[in-house]
Amino acid sequence: MNPTLTTRLANLRARMAATSTDLVVIGPSSHMLYLADLSPHGDERPVLLMVSATYAGFLMPALNVDSARQHTDLPFFPWADADGPHAALEALIDAAGVPRISPSIVLDETMRADFALLVLDALPGAHRRFTNDTVGYLRSRKDDAEYDALKKSAVLNDAAMKAGFAALRPGITELEVATVIRDFYKAHGATTEFCSVCFGPNGAFPHHHTGDTKLRDGDAVLIDTGARIFGYPSDMTRVGFLGSAPEGFGQIHSILDRAVDAAIAAAKPGARASDVDKAARDVISAAGYGPNFLHRTGHGLGIDIHETPYITATSDTELEDGMVFSIEPGIYLQGQYGLRLEDIVIIRNGHAEILSDMPRTAVVGG
Repeated sequence: MNPTLTTRLANLRARMAATSTDLVVIGPSSHMLYLADLSPHGDERPVLLMVSATYAGFLMPALNVDSARQHTDLPFFPWADADGPHAALEALIDAAGVPRISPSIVLDETMRADFALLVLDALPGAHRRFTNDTVGYLRSRKDDAEYDALKKSAVLNDAAMKAGFAALRPGITELEVATVIRDFYKAHGATTEFCSVCFGPNGAFPHHHTGDTKLRDGDAVLIDTGARIFGYPSDMTRVGFLGSAPEGFGQIHSILDRAVDAAIAAAKPGARASDVDKAARDVISAAGYGPNFLHRTGHGLGIDIHETPYITATSDTELEDGMVFSIEPGIYLQGQYGLRLEDIVIIRNGHAEILSDMPRTAVVGG
């Protein structure tokens, strides 16, 4: 087995021991990719990875076994459409050595409900929870290889962002700018994770759907974009304007820049996620724009574009070295424009390190 995957399974078993977990059950998901480098075809046929203290194996539809075998040497318990999965699942549970009376099991929160119920029906009386303190715990603490991949993805995203802003001209549409960015990703071996381009009043919608709006002189521009390369995504938001800045743009940009700096200063080992959210929110509230900051300060980033830790006002998650997350405060003025500044940071060597190399300075187009 790949040494990284061997280490991850060993780390998972250590977490299982620390949390008194008898069995971890993973569906076709990023959790499975993290633990086994396998992303099987997902449909209604149950696919499960089961990990116990002494065993790991797959429940796998027979028609997928040959393809999946190219990616893992863990044992398969195949089942055919004509027979159904129940006998194979029972055999896998027996092989894993799971207690049949009141086992403590962890279920992948992203798996299909019918997959989860199949497991619970086979283990009546099981005490179940989700992956927060096992697989999720491990995934939120990135290793050196993950750091390298995330850094490279962020630097590529810097260049794509600059290409998008360089394309600004009167009359260009949001979709045309997004196409420039997407084409840049493709030309550099990356795939688009998402791309949101917002002109003028559209920037006041935090999740605006990029469309046919044309750019005019004096419009604010917000671009939030990310790509995936080396298996990991990037995510960054920058703002600017065409020609001349709209009224108040410079003041609001300065407030947000200070909010990001305050959040970065608060993001250190031992701090809580809520401390980081509060640091950004306090700057914006003190400037009189508290009601215009409409969302949490950030989200974790790893194999998934959104994963733990979440940087919210209610999160008591204690930050530790290796955690990666966004800091992205925004101020949204309905009918005028919205601004948001976003950097991805990693807690490393006792402080928050920004992965991007692109300054947060407003970009002037035209």
